[in-house]
Amino acid sequence: MTSPLSFAVLGPVRAWRGASELDLGTRQQRLILALLLARAGGAVSVAEFVDLLWESDPPPSAVNVVHRHIGTLRRRFEPGLPTRAAGSVLVRDGAEYRLRIDDESLDLLRFRRLVARAAAASDESAVQVYRQALALWHDRCAAGLHAASRAHPEFAAVDGERFAAVRAAADAALRAGCAHLVLPAIRLAAEDEPLDEQLQARLLLALAADGRRAEALAAYADVEHRLAEELGIAPGGVLRAARDSLHDQDTPVPVGVEPPAQLPPDHPYFAGRREVMAAARALLAGDPRTTALVIDGMPGVGKTTLAVHLSHRLAARYPDGQLHADLRGFDSGDAVMSPAEALRGFLWSLGVAPAAIPAELHAQAGLYRSILAERRMLILLDNCRDWDQIRHLLPGTGGSLVIATSRRRITGVAGAAGAHALHLDLLTDAEARELLARRLGDAVAADPAAVGEIIARCGRLPLALALVATRSVGRPGLSLPAVVGELAGADGRLSGFGDAHADLEAIFSWSYRALTPEAARLFRLLPLHPAGELSTQAAAALGGLPARFARGLLGELGAQMLVRPGGGRWRMHDLLRAYAVELGEEHDDAAERDAAVTRVYDYYELSAYAAHLLLLPQVALPEPEPSGQEVTGRRFSGRDDAMAWFAAEQRVLTEVVARAVEHGRPRTAWRIALAMQNFFQDTAQFRQWAAVVGTGLAAAGDDPAARALLHRSLAGAYYFLADLDGGLSHLRQAGAIFERLGLRTEQGHVENNIAEIRLDQQCYGDALHHAQAARALFHAGDNVRGATTALLAIARAQGGLGRHAAALDMFVRAQRQFEAIGDLHGVGTTQSWLAHTCSMIGDLPQALAVWQQAIDTFRGAGAAHHTAQVLVAVGDCHAAGGAAEPAGQAWREALAELHGTDSPMARQIRDRLTLLR
Repeated sequence: MTSPLSFAVLGPVRAWRGASELDLGTRQQRLILALLLARAGGAVSVAEFVDLLWESDPPPSAVNVVHRHIGTLRRRFEPGLPTRAAGSVLVRDGAEYRLRIDDESLDLLRFRRLVARAAAASDESAVQVYRQALALWHDRCAAGLHAASRAHPEFAAVDGERFAAVRAAADAALRAGCAHLVLPAIRLAAEDEPLDEQLQARLLLALAADGRRAEALAAYADVEHRLAEELGIAPGGVLRAARDSLHDQDTPVPVGVEPPAQLPPDHPYFAGRREVMAAARALLAGDPRTTALVIDGMPGVGKTTLAVHLSHRLAARYPDGQLHADLRGFDSGDAVMSPAEALRGFLWSLGVAPAAIPAELHAQAGLYRSILAERRMLILLDNCRDWDQIRHLLPGTGGSLVIATSRRRITGVAGAAGAHALHLDLLTDAEARELLARRLGDAVAADPAAVGEIIARCGRLPLALALVATRSVGRPGLSLPAVVGELAGADGRLSGFGDAHADLEAIFSWSYRALTPEAARLFRLLPLHPAGELSTQAAAALGGLPARFARGLLGELGAQMLVRPGGGRWRMHDLLRAYAVELGEEHDDAAERDAAVTRVYDYYELSAYAAHLLLLPQVALPEPEPSGQEVTGRRFSGRDDAMAWFAAEQRVLTEVVARAVEHGRPRTAWRIALAMQNFFQDTAQFRQWAAVVGTGLAAAGDDPAARALLHRSLAGAYYFLADLDGGLSHLRQAGAIFERLGLRTEQGHVENNIAEIRLDQQCYGDALHHAQAARALFHAGDNVRGATTALLAIARAQGGLGRHAAALDMFVRAQRQFEAIGDLHGVGTTQSWLAHTCSMIGDLPQALAVWQQAIDTFRGAGAAHHTAQVLVAVGDCHAAGGAAEPAGQAWREALAELHGTDSPMARQIRDRLTLLR
């Protein structure tokens, strides 16, 4: 007895006889079958087939070709059928053809039956039935057979049935309070139809109902931008109403998430400034729309001290926390913080996962303002350069406040709604005396004449007064007249900061001469660091010192010459930095200064290489040569430690890449750029990745191997920025260089990367070609791991072509090969793909069993991060099926694998558990 036939058109076109999948032949034959299946048993004319295959320019033989294709399909469905026999499956009806199929043999008919059932059921029951119906969809109707921009009307109509079902399922789930059950289906549909405002509105509402309001706001910002860019229109009423509903929900801070508290410590000896403080309070009291206070004034006048003090006094008014960023507006070159960099840091602090942060500045700002619209927060922005740097960081509406500082009057503040400028001048004589009295105690009242002389020599500048007070406190036996005498004996001026109010160099030199010789030398070398802020280890490398000794010297400097912004880092005030530059040029010869620069660049190159090895690098980076200055790189305890270091040093490393060439170190530039790739990838900083590696590519000059590696890295950045054509261009440039150099293994990596992109473009045949080419190159180079990795891409391509049985077999083969070479990470990755494929074809018991194997493998390899990733997938699978208890158990195990860290993944898991509770 012949096994029954079954067909699928809700995704790639497929057919089976019993459990065996049929080979459906050429693209034209599959298109013919697709149209017959989309008609679901209805008749299709030969003329329609001709239009489908050739559009407007069919050949003279078109009708005959259609008949040949139909004959071939008939024999595939009924083997042994004579050449001109009519058959019983694909039958002719006059000048038309149709398939004889029943409700159970075609996924489209099963889908329609389930949707009809759901429409007649109660909301709770309907959601379950809709889930069954939507699970039948694996892609667009007849996926892979037509251009994404132009689907046949028949296929588009079937797609329309899916989108209508998604909308109905979303509405039922929202009414029943179980939006999470259909959220995956809504996501997929919204991705397929990014300009469908009805679908996008449902996505926003479902995300919000599932406790993902930040993600919902990001989705709105993205679709708003798409509509403007692609159609030139603003969101319609339905989408705006969905967005507005997000703001009506009274949940200012997610449950279980502590509000950020990032204010620097208040100054213990703050004095004066009563008029400015009163003016700030009056503005806040008089204008409820006030969203920003921008304090300007000369360097050293105490802007930051005032802003921090004012922020602490106002913090209680803003219960949802405080954010802080030093925008470095007056640092040199690329050290200035961009608005996108500041927004990314703020969004992380507000609980937005890195992968959910939009890439475009406008979308980041939109998401940021949307979150602030629900909260009352205080944002401190220090060292702002101009209006363009801060305008994206201002809250739009709501009850949040920005306090910003700048050394220049910022044009644009006066015209911005809710923004006010405050000018900070020198201390009055009374305020200066109060400042000294707080630091020096009763001695100030005992000798007012000497105090007056000190104030005059300091020009009433708070920075100068603070330095004198700190120095005096450090020498208890020094009388105030003696302080005056020492100040009078300190001569000179500070180039570039000459000021009629204060002889700053005299005051600085007075503090400088009190340093030990070792601390004084380190002080002179600190400006040679490529950025304004550095760690203790970097300072040790700069000075050629043991870390413990450097820590002691920094402590000595920190009492009066440095500030500590937090995180074990050190920073100089700009005025002191300028003074240290003058001292260095005067006292240290060029050889010693060059050696210091060499040491610190060695430190960053060696440390970046060591850190990148822990992040499972995709681009093979040459090991740097040992330092000729006996500098060693930082040691890391594991992946999380390496990621934290990259995060802390990101700005410094970016500056090193930008400046290394001018110091004669192009290799340092491109090697550090490559070392940062995986950090940028894991933190979703794709534009920064492209920018830094692009700088590295410019530094590589005529080094062909370096250029090829950098082109391959840039391809990855372009891939994640969704510029797949740009990614392919860089890969082809890399491949051409590797071919000229005869580096077959590297060619194999490029071919495999091209296969990955073609898989994403759903060009499965081309992906298969490149993956097979990669496998051949790896085999030629006896690179077993590379060949096995290429086999994974081949398996994915086979799955995309609808050959799931072949794909599953290849995954099993790949797993055995990884086992044979002892590559536990490869084994675990293969098991993860195998489980994913099982879940895609609906075999959830097998998927869960293989996921457990992947968990055991990754645990055996000590790969906690990957173990956690698999456990999250298991939990998500259980949650999608409504099984709350096993979902929670899997997520808790994932969190335990991360050992309580505050990584983005850990925060996402905690969010899931909070929602579950």
